[in-house]
Amino acid sequence: MPTQTCQCPCGHTRFEIVGRPLFRILCHCTICQRFNAAPVADVVIYDAAAVQPPAPGSVSFQAYKPPPNVQRGKCTQCGAPAIEVFEAPLFPKLTMVPTSVHGTLDALPVPVGHMFYDKRVADVADALPKHSGLLASQGSFMRHLFAAQLWRR
Repeated sequence: MPTQTCQCPCGHTRFEIVGRPLFRILCHCTICQRFNAAPVADVVIYDAAAVQPPAPGSVSFQAYKPPPNVQRGKCTQCGAPAIEVFEAPLFPKLTMVPTSVHGTLDALPVPVGHMFYDKRVADVADALPKHSGLLASQGSFMRHLFAAQLWRR
């Protein structure tokens, strides 16, 4: 299985991915906008076991909204978004990696759609599905997650 090195813009936060992505999604929620300091988050979702975590102390994690199911991590040196960890009872542990820290963008899957499109800063002219609101957005995420998990078996 191919190994990919990811790093923040300054190179302080580095980690390895040793597995294939589950899927890629574009999120327009206000938390992602704030965390990424951008109008949309472009993230690739992995099983947590596929990602070797960064060195201790290289990432500062924060939960932006309770319950703290997603710990969002920024590089302790440059403050750039680096890695996010999702953990909730009865769900697989996931790691979300912003495309900005990926070493090779050509190896990334095509995004499966837009989440929380109702919170967008600007319209997006593409043919990807656009889901608005919590139920539709989370439902789409869960459908892609379960489909990816079933496909891997």
